[in-house]
Amino acid sequence: MYPAWAVWTIPKTLKLKPAWKSLNKTWIMSVVYIRQLQCAQNFPDPSWAGDLECSSGSSINMVSWIDIYLVLEATLPLYVAMILAYISIKWWKLFTPEQCSGINKFVAKFSIPLLSFQVISATNPYDMNIKLIYSDILQKSLALLGFAAISKACCAEKFDWLITGFSLSTLPNTLIVGIPLLRGMYGEQAVKLLSQIVVLQSLIWYTLLVFVFELRAAKGMASTTSSETTESTSRGPTQQRFEEVQAKGISARCSCAFRFMLVVGKKLVMNPNIYACLIGIIWALISFRWHIELPLIVINSIRILSDGGLGMAMFSLGLFTALQTKIIACGAKKMLLSLAIRFFLGPALMGISSYATGMRGALLKIAIVQAALPQGIVPFVFAKEYNVHADILSTAIIVGMMVAVPVALAYYFAMIIADSTL
Repeated sequence: MYPAWAVWTIPKTLKLKPAWKSLNKTWIMSVVYIRQLQCAQNFPDPSWAGDLECSSGSSINMVSWIDIYLVLEATLPLYVAMILAYISIKWWKLFTPEQCSGINKFVAKFSIPLLSFQVISATNPYDMNIKLIYSDILQKSLALLGFAAISKACCAEKFDWLITGFSLSTLPNTLIVGIPLLRGMYGEQAVKLLSQIVVLQSLIWYTLLVFVFELRAAKGMASTTSSETTESTSRGPTQQRFEEVQAKGISARCSCAFRFMLVVGKKLVMNPNIYACLIGIIWALISFRWHIELPLIVINSIRILSDGGLGMAMFSLGLFTALQTKIIACGAKKMLLSLAIRFFLGPALMGISSYATGMRGALLKIAIVQAALPQGIVPFVFAKEYNVHADILSTAIIVGMMVAVPVALAYYFAMIIADSTL
């Protein structure tokens, strides 16, 4: 295989100047073909469970305008959908807030669950990368412990900042933005890794997020109940009333855990994305174990909706942005804090966790770049429902989407430069 520079030097060496102009298209196709061969060498299919080691001088570290074009080719269509939605509200007045709510509900109930099913069902659960799973769990654990300590020491609203900090630092938009963006950077094999992270996000971390939201709500109800109990005892401090109130308090505490678990279970049961992820992982276990495929009529029925999932999700985000009175809803200081947590702390935690679990080479790069993606939409949906710093998360989503490609390219180039200097 010839290196990429050979495409430049061979025509000059052989003095084929008259034919040089006619070779422009051939040169471009040759660079793309060589790039594909380089990716094939650095991402061998049978060894995904391994380290995916790449030497610092490997050809995958070559950056050209072709690389940048491939990244933009994969991501700019997402911005087109978002900008069209924004213009349709701000300038053309095509949709009312009620119609926007219907579009958002369609995206949440149909497009995203079917897209999740399509990605997860195509992931081989018997070929999961153990180091990636360990690093993801370690990153989330470090974020939880760190924000728990900070919120307990410095913040009055302990649960609020614990939830917000955890969401900002560890839950990026992997499904909607990450897959097309990293496909342009690292090829189709990176999609297999991201789909594993999508499985963990949907089945574990979003469930944990709902659990913590409900725990916060339960503590709020418990404090309200205790204040009412104190008020009732102060009105009539008789022994009989005291015993009645004490008995009610004990029974309330006993039933609190049951009611709490009931509410959490109800929230999870009502979430169609949970069903999509569970069915997707179950079908993946069956499909890759016995090599069974879905009937074509089922595949096409899912694909006709899931293929529009990315565009509809970005269109929905553009509608949400246009409906805001101002883009920076939480103020400049909180916006800068949220962006610092999202684009600096999150990748730093993932880099530490990945290095600690022994990840090196291309796998380490993919893990860090996916941690630098913009804020995920699902945590904002939960935050809006439970009224916990929804303004901060909405600002992080909007501003993060504006700088998503430059930030990802900055990390991409920074790691290439770091490789070349080591």
